[in-house]
Amino acid sequence: MKSLLVTFALLVGCTVGPQYQRPEIAVPKAFSEGAGRGPSSFEQWWTGFRDPLLDSLVARAVEGNLDLKVSAARIREARAARGIAASARLPQVDASGGYSRSKREISFGEPGSASAHSVFEAGFDASWEIDLFGGVRRDEEAALAQVQAAEEGREDVLVTLVADVARNYLELRGAERQIEILDQTVESQKESLTLARARFDSGLGSELDVARAQGLVAATLAQRPSLEVVRQQSVFRIGVLLGRDPEALLAELDAPGALPPAPPDVPRVLPSELLSRRPDLRRSERELAAATARIGVATADLFPRFNLLGSFGRRSDDLGDFDASSQFWSAGFGFRWPILAGGRIRANIRVQEARQEQALLQYEKAILTALEEVENALSAHGRELRRRDSLGASVAANRRALELATDRYASGLEDFLSVLDAQRSVYAAEDQMVQSEKNTAVTLIAIYKALGGGWGS
Repeated sequence: MKSLLVTFALLVGCTVGPQYQRPEIAVPKAFSEGAGRGPSSFEQWWTGFRDPLLDSLVARAVEGNLDLKVSAARIREARAARGIAASARLPQVDASGGYSRSKREISFGEPGSASAHSVFEAGFDASWEIDLFGGVRRDEEAALAQVQAAEEGREDVLVTLVADVARNYLELRGAERQIEILDQTVESQKESLTLARARFDSGLGSELDVARAQGLVAATLAQRPSLEVVRQQSVFRIGVLLGRDPEALLAELDAPGALPPAPPDVPRVLPSELLSRRPDLRRSERELAAATARIGVATADLFPRFNLLGSFGRRSDDLGDFDASSQFWSAGFGFRWPILAGGRIRANIRVQEARQEQALLQYEKAILTALEEVENALSAHGRELRRRDSLGASVAANRRALELATDRYASGLEDFLSVLDAQRSVYAAEDQMVQSEKNTAVTLIAIYKALGGGWGS
């Protein structure tokens, strides 16, 4: 008897299918573009821009974004599905009851008699599957991994959301700064137009100079609508990210604001840390764990299923007379073992193995994609910093050239075309400088996103 109990305990502890272990995937020891100079922890990285309005927008987005709410609903769904899987390990009890009435007429060639009969019945049926080969446990294991994957999915949405809010806010402020520079340039060009008219009226200049000045003013003004479109689109996008109507923030964001400077330091992260930092990689790994567990669920179908069965109830022809004589019960033990299934079970195992292989390849691909995103972001940020420095020197040189050209034209030592060319160059350099300042911050946001920075990472 003792050996039988030991054998039973061993069988109960048996779980078929592969035992999951997180795969070891080789990654570089360091990023080719450098690992950064800043802190290795960057919770709420957007606060480094020191813009209270940006902080407020991010907080409201986390509260109201619809994609986040969908992700939360998916988590609840996954948890409920895990509850369904876990319930299979517990006894199942059903209550049943019924009433029937029948009538039977008895006759032997002569008018017979009819007998009516009523039956009242109520009881319970119970069953419990003994999970000898671990199919139920594997199913619960897969369900738990799916819950974890859903939770990581919400974190991934959160990382993307914060980055999108910050990026669109910088696009908004960058467009506003470009509009401001354009308006200043137009005022400068109008002053040149006034000077050209004055010289023409005094007989010192030509009508050609006036026409060229008018054309430059009109060409510069023509660029304003496209910048206004970028600004409006950014406002609309932020509104949707906050879970509100696109135009809901028009009044709040109508007042122009300064383009917040990017924090000077890039966070320090090693490639191996991405596996634990990035929620999309953690989600992919959990999906691989779930796919591995489902192989065990499919494999368990090759083995018999054992059940403990029982029922208890009362049956009577009188609703008010459920005495001891009307009682019935039964208890038993049963099993079901598919002998011939047309290859369905083994085919299903191969299906699950193929899905597990796909999940592994998707995990490997996600890691490579993450490494690529970090390298691209680091590369773009470093080169944009160098471009910004060069543009700063270009702006200073072109402003000096404009001053000289204007003075020489007013003195009659230079033609008006030199002034117009200098004005074009100044505007182009200042506009590119603003774009570079914005892109420096945007590429830094891309680094934070690629490294998995988010609300509470």
